[in-house]
Amino acid sequence: MVFEAIVSGVILLALGYWATMFVMGRRDDVLHGKFVEDEPATELVRFMPRAQPAAAQPNKDSLQALLTVIKRDLNDAARS
Repeated sequence: MVFEAIVSGVILLALGYWATMFVMGRRDDVLHGKFVEDEPATELVRFMPRAQPAAAQPNKDSLQALLTVIKRDLNDAARS
């Protein structure tokens, strides 16, 4: 009984796969059992990354202000 159920399940799975491929238009896969690869693109598309603008060098005042803000945040975190 279990063996017949397994065989029936495999047959139903194969029929479902065949029907899905047929509906999707992959009839060559269905008829010949081999997968057809898509045609390669005729035009090559190259990715050229944009050049990053050079970052401005921080001056002493901006670094000092950043350090002050970080210290204030750390003190607030330590209090809570």
